[in-house]
Amino acid sequence: MTGQPGNGTAEREYLFILNEQFIHIVNRSSYPPQAKNPKGETHKDIGFFSYDKSAKKFMLRQFHIEGFVNQFASQTIAEDGRTIVFVTTAIENIAAGWRAREIYRILNDNEFIETFALAQPDHEFETYSEIHFRRKKQP
Repeated sequence: MTGQPGNGTAEREYLFILNEQFIHIVNRSSYPPQAKNPKGETHKDIGFFSYDKSAKKFMLRQFHIEGFVNQFASQTIAEDGRTIVFVTTAIENIAAGWRAREIYRILNDNEFIETFALAQPDHEFETYSEIHFRRKKQP
């Protein structure tokens, strides 16, 4: 994992819940102390994927340890279904005008790359972090 806080590691778990209507996400990212981030940091968040039938969009809601709550709606899905772009429709506990974007690029059945970007008010998106996830081998 690379990003503005430096290089680190991430672990994430996805679980279908409530009659498989939702996907529950549990995330933990750790950045050890380094020149870019002398104190290091640990980030945690939980989230949920759902499908909004009336809007015909996938939704993503994230709850972050820092108090941010992001609500995303899918903006584009590649024809092959291997790239999905989510953009925030609302962010709680941040100054007005900020936006966030998540891009998921599916590489194969066991790997994907997630790019998280932020945009200050009246600015373009800037990549905050990029993570290459690989499915854990089951024992």
